[in-house]
Amino acid sequence: MSKPRSLELPPRTRARRLRTARGDFAVLDTAPRGEIRGTALLLPGYTGSKEDFLALLGPLSDAGYRAVAVDGRGQHESAGPRHRGAYTRRALALDVVAQAAALGEGPVHLLGHSFGGLVARAAASLAPEAFRSLTLLSSGPGRVARPQRVRVRALRAALALLSKERVWRTTRWLDSRGEQPGAGDPPEIVLFLRRRWMRTRIVQLAATGRLLNRDPDGTLQLAGLGMPLHIAYGDEETVWPVEELAAAAHRTGARHTVVTGAGHSPNVSHPQELADRLTAFWDLC
Repeated sequence: MSKPRSLELPPRTRARRLRTARGDFAVLDTAPRGEIRGTALLLPGYTGSKEDFLALLGPLSDAGYRAVAVDGRGQHESAGPRHRGAYTRRALALDVVAQAAALGEGPVHLLGHSFGGLVARAAASLAPEAFRSLTLLSSGPGRVARPQRVRVRALRAALALLSKERVWRTTRWLDSRGEQPGAGDPPEIVLFLRRRWMRTRIVQLAATGRLLNRDPDGTLQLAGLGMPLHIAYGDEETVWPVEELAAAAHRTGARHTVVTGAGHSPNVSHPQELADRLTAFWDLC
């Protein structure tokens, strides 16, 4: 999950519903400033949402790219079924292929942050013709680090036993490491995080958490895609082992970006630098 620092929409951005052959999805759609150089579809991570990319949308737009951040099915403001079978890897990948088609601009640059990278890989494998490139942001083709797997297992177990409100309060307390929940966060951000949590379906959290923890190594799958690849992350990444991310970039021949001083969410902490790295890659595709 990323935590946005501001909820203000960047210039040329509108919140809307994207109608696709697989239903409607909530998106933040940012038009480019000046002549369009390309379109990027941005997929958020586990427990996250389209707002995770708010800080990145403006710099991408300034560089001439249309950037569309999306809530996946059952996530925040996108509706989703109540049964676990609706949240398989294939179902989520088909949603992304439909979203790309609905943008109406031909093949798009696909970026997946964290769990969104898992979905992006599946979508690119399913319909490579729909995408000009694939970027995994703070997301590896291998399994997440053990502490994160333990955290996801604990969250799934808590959701099966406790109310969503109680799980929210507990996770906030744990995140604050015993300090007053929400300490240091502006009130509007705390309200947004709670609203996002309460709107996301429990079945989505349970099913996608299971996928995240059981994701097989997809390095060979990535190497065989035949499209431009980009693996980007912060040098202080904690969810995936950085040495494994570097090895995956080397084995697949992917463009390799390491953002100095960034953790799991360079899209929040270093949006301008990340946008510069992304657009330099996209310009070559």
